Amino acid sequence: MYEYVPPDKQDPMHLEWMKEALSMAEEAMEAHEVPVGCVFVREGKVIARARNRTNQLRNATRHAELEAIDEIFDSPSLTPTPIPPYPLSQTDLYVTVEPCIMCASALRQLGLRATYFGAANERFGGCGSVLDVNERPSSVHPPYRASFGYLREECIMILRRFYMTENTNAPIPKTKARRILKTFIPDPTGAKKPPSVHPAIENQSSPDVPSEHYRAYMINLNLSNRVPAPWLAARSLAPIFKRALICVYSGPFT
Repeated sequence: MYEYVPPDKQDPMHLEWMKEALSMAEEAMEAHEVPVGCVFVREGKVIARARNRTNQLRNATRHAELEAIDEIFDSPSLTPTPIPPYPLSQTDLYVTVEPCIMCASALRQLGLRATYFGAANERFGGCGSVLDVNERPSSVHPPYRASFGYLREECIMILRRFYMTENTNAPIPKTKARRILKTFIPDPTGAKKPPSVHPAIENQSSPDVPSEHYRAYMINLNLSNRVPAPWLAARSLAPIFKRALICVYSGPFT
């Protein structure tokens, strides 16, 4: 199982390592891969970092975690010979999304100490969402701790941004012009939190907005005439790939 750690209880050190993982996820996004990134940390230092490369290598097993593990095993300074029974026993994993069942099992067999991730993986998660591979009773491999919630919203939003785009690797691409990017992220504890903007809007905060009550957003032009707008907006600044950058007032309404 995993433990949810609310923002006010999160260790700043864990957040710094998660930022490193999120940077790798952004790199995956730019490479048209599912945006998942990770770093392995040992004794306060990153010893390996990787991103998803399944499309690039045409190999469904090349998840970020396994890519980084290969990097560790390829380094004699990180993995001595002969290889110890649990080479990751002093190592922690920071990954943007809960490891899948395959990766969670590999991590346990290698004796990982702990994993920290941003978003739960409700379809394939191996640390509690689908199966609790990390803590399932075993007479062979030791369990490892799992906790999540670190930069959770950022980790979820990068996945949503990816799945709004066309999948150029699909055999028969399906148009996604009518899809709406959802910006409301439910609280994992069940507490209700209203969305800050209309769900047709993607938050793209910009330093060039006029005041603290304004933020810049991207809106799909194909939807803008058919979606009600319960917010005050300034004029469009410029169309960008069938979208417009608009400045939206998000302060108090009178």
